[in-house]
Amino acid sequence: MRWDDADAVLVARCKDNDLTAFDQIVERYQHRIYGYVRRLVSNETDAEDITQDVFLRALMSLHNFRQESSLQVWLFRIATNRCRDLIRRRQHEKGWVSLWRSHERDGSTDEDIACDLPDTRDNPERRLLQQELSDLLHEAINRLPVAMREVLVLHDMESLSYEEIAQALSIPVGTVKSRLFHARARLRQALASYVNGE
Repeated sequence: MRWDDADAVLVARCKDNDLTAFDQIVERYQHRIYGYVRRLVSNETDAEDITQDVFLRALMSLHNFRQESSLQVWLFRIATNRCRDLIRRRQHEKGWVSLWRSHERDGSTDEDIACDLPDTRDNPERRLLQQELSDLLHEAINRLPVAMREVLVLHDMESLSYEEIAQALSIPVGTVKSRLFHARARLRQALASYVNGE
């Protein structure tokens, strides 16, 4: 699979021990990796720690990167594995508890939420309804099983293709499609009563 020429150049420079090239990789991908991790672990501090760890591991492993997938996919794979490690550790430390705790809003915008809602800037009632729907969507995403949430976030929010997601998660393309279908069905079900005005 052909991937971004700029990434290929940066990887080659990194392999020649050019640390400024790695700084450019971090600058290019840190916000996307952080956003993905934040959606999976639902905790800002954990997300920051994992994001730093992702890039540290990438730096230490870059000489082994065989470029069979894109740099972006490789970074998402590392991030996914680190998130899974944290979730397993939480389960082990606390026993079987709900991992999808709700989190306080951090003031960030909801531009990355997969909703096409009309512009409501001039209508306070619509703004309130939009915020309520956005909160419900966040909560519904956080309650998805992590395997479904990974696929949903990578496809609908990070715009990765089925093939890229399959590479990032080390699963067949058919499994990606199945998990995405079931994740969207669960979200529709979770939001049905709100959308239908019940």
